[in-house]
Amino acid sequence: MLADITFGQFFPGNSVIHRLDPRIKLILTFAYILLIFLPDNWVGLAAAVVFLGISVMLSRIPLKPVLKGLKPVIPLLIFTSLINMFYVDGTPLFSFWIVTVTREGVFTALFISVRILSLIAAGSLLTYTTSPTTLTDALERVLSPLKLLHISVHEIAMMMTIALRFIPTLIEETDKIMAAQKARGADLESGNVLQRVRALIPILVPLFISSFRRAYELATAMECRCYHGGDGRTRMKQLHLCGRDYVALGCMAAFVALLIVSNIYVPAMI
Repeated sequence: MLADITFGQFFPGNSVIHRLDPRIKLILTFAYILLIFLPDNWVGLAAAVVFLGISVMLSRIPLKPVLKGLKPVIPLLIFTSLINMFYVDGTPLFSFWIVTVTREGVFTALFISVRILSLIAAGSLLTYTTSPTTLTDALERVLSPLKLLHISVHEIAMMMTIALRFIPTLIEETDKIMAAQKARGADLESGNVLQRVRALIPILVPLFISSFRRAYELATAMECRCYHGGDGRTRMKQLHLCGRDYVALGCMAAFVALLIVSNIYVPAMI
């Protein structure tokens, strides 16, 4: 399961999505995450999925890591789907014991599952096509109005980017610790829930120690290089908007218009 987590990884490339201004990608990603909750019918949701699919195709990211990154959320999808199927009132499909599955419940479960998968895929696509350094600059630029409130925007952007950067590293570290514990005879997969939770302690303790040590080493390295952010910091690569960025904004505007029209003229399915 840990090997299936691809969120936070960067896949270098020269596609149209890779070459978009990172500020535009960041804004479009957050806009898509908000807009995915706007459609209340299958037409609008299908448009959102098609829009995301075209973006993945333009990014030239292999479909395998994209689908692989969705596997960890399958237990959450199953849980939410069961709740919706059992507790949404409507036309009964079949019943067993005290549980009745309705047609509206099935539709709601599918609808919400597609929403969650689209949300995760959109967030992953941002990290797949944007390097951590570029993402830091984009976050700082987008959040720059908060400086008027005396909020340290650069530090916030740096912390968020470092957190994303070290997700793959922590996953790899966890895999190594689990393999080492299994080699020592630790049983991590059998037993009841309480026993499995106890079995995680030999994994979590060295993982926390390793994480704190890595954070201390990173802080020391930054201090030794006289790093300081915020005012006075210069950038090797300057961010400039170009034609493809405005085209991307236009496509998002057309997508928003399509969702609004579908909500007005297409009856809600859920």
